Amino acid sequence: MTKVAVLGARGKLGSAVCEAVESADDMELVARIGRGDELSAITDAGAEVAVDVTTLEAVMGNAEFCLSHGVHTVIGTSGFGPDRVEQLEAWLAKAPGVGAMVVPNFSVGAVLMMRFAELAAAHFPSVEIVETHHERKADAPSGTARRTAELVAAAREQAGVGPAPDATTSALDGARGAAVDGIPVHSLRMSGSVAHQEVILGGVGELLTIRHDSLSHASFAHGVLAAIRGIGARPGLTIGLEDVLGLA
Repeated sequence: MTKVAVLGARGKLGSAVCEAVESADDMELVARIGRGDELSAITDAGAEVAVDVTTLEAVMGNAEFCLSHGVHTVIGTSGFGPDRVEQLEAWLAKAPGVGAMVVPNFSVGAVLMMRFAELAAAHFPSVEIVETHHERKADAPSGTARRTAELVAAAREQAGVGPAPDATTSALDGARGAAVDGIPVHSLRMSGSVAHQEVILGGVGELLTIRHDSLSHASFAHGVLAAIRGIGARPGLTIGLEDVLGLA
């Protein structure tokens, strides 16, 4: 039985993660950590894996504690940039055998959406991303959209695809979205939404739209369990679920 701690356990996503862990025959939920709780409860309970779905403000301190105490850490908190990834790598260098996995999206459908977009990226001159999340989401663009743009941009560069055609010479700030590695990303924050993303690719006489919708936090359960089961065999830093889902 893998002993698991969940940080951010009282939030909607955290509650779904706790429910998924409790439903698994090969896992034991040993600690539910919320705002104001002592991190020492993680090690006191003997947790082997911590799943962090807290906030950008809290996640780095949580990760430092877990990694320095030999606890494998799955990070589902959105908004990770290169500076944070570099800091994780520095902490992991001092913790041989310990793994950290940064997961932009726990949904298997979202992971496949990113993979399909990566495969299609070299075949269309134009590509843009539109992501929609609930009105309480703090970061924009989402971690999923950022990761998708990075994968798409890398695939286009490898294939020798040049910049997308765009004759815009005058625009209001933000009208063309935010550029992530040269890929325009547009963020909507809408009441009633959970997590949704479209990758729109354009060529001569055709459009291809790759869309994924998470309609409830239950959609993240399979990916959470796959990350927990896989991280122990992956010391160091892993980005995304592709490896543990056999998509790498």
